[in-house]
Amino acid sequence: MFHHLNHLLAHYGYGVVGLTVMLESMGAPLPGESMIIGAAIYCATTHQLDIVWVIAVAIVGAIMGDNFGYLIGRQIGYRVLARFGRHIGLNDQRLKLGRYLFHRHGSKVVFFGRFIAILRTFVALLAGANHMPWPKFLLYNALGGIGWAGGYGIAAYLLGKEAERISGPLGIAVGLVAAIVVIGAFVFLKRNEHRLTREAEAAAGARG
Repeated sequence: MFHHLNHLLAHYGYGVVGLTVMLESMGAPLPGESMIIGAAIYCATTHQLDIVWVIAVAIVGAIMGDNFGYLIGRQIGYRVLARFGRHIGLNDQRLKLGRYLFHRHGSKVVFFGRFIAILRTFVALLAGANHMPWPKFLLYNALGGIGWAGGYGIAAYLLGKEAERISGPLGIAVGLVAAIVVIGAFVFLKRNEHRLTREAEAAAGARG
């Protein structure tokens, strides 16, 4: 994967970072987060790209993509998403969850959804479909995009700078800890998605 990523970055540079992040933010199933991390490490280890520009294009791509996604969701509406959303991973449960979350925590969902893989791809579409006011969406979307791209970019860049200094048993230990953290985060998110989905279905039943 990193070989192909390095090939893309070497040939297309900043453009592939911005485009990948933008398309993912619009709802396409692309690895925007992995692209930022890979590009930041590429900057640190090859010095062929500038980390400042990588973060800048990622932020612009995130904000533009989310706003395009918002407009798409606003235009097609909730009914179209309910009918065809399953083709892009928006099944009935996730649509109910999205409506429930936006009803209770609209601004927080837009901001923190940028950091959660399950929400990041769909949050803009759901914000538009649920008619969240655009000025509020724009503000929290921009703040989330800056924090997400900047945070991941800087952290991965610093990790890349230190990568060559970690070797032997210490490197293996760091890798194991990282794997445990990633697996634990995935399990936590899945459990909370199921819990919130049950709450959303209960709330919908109470209203209906």
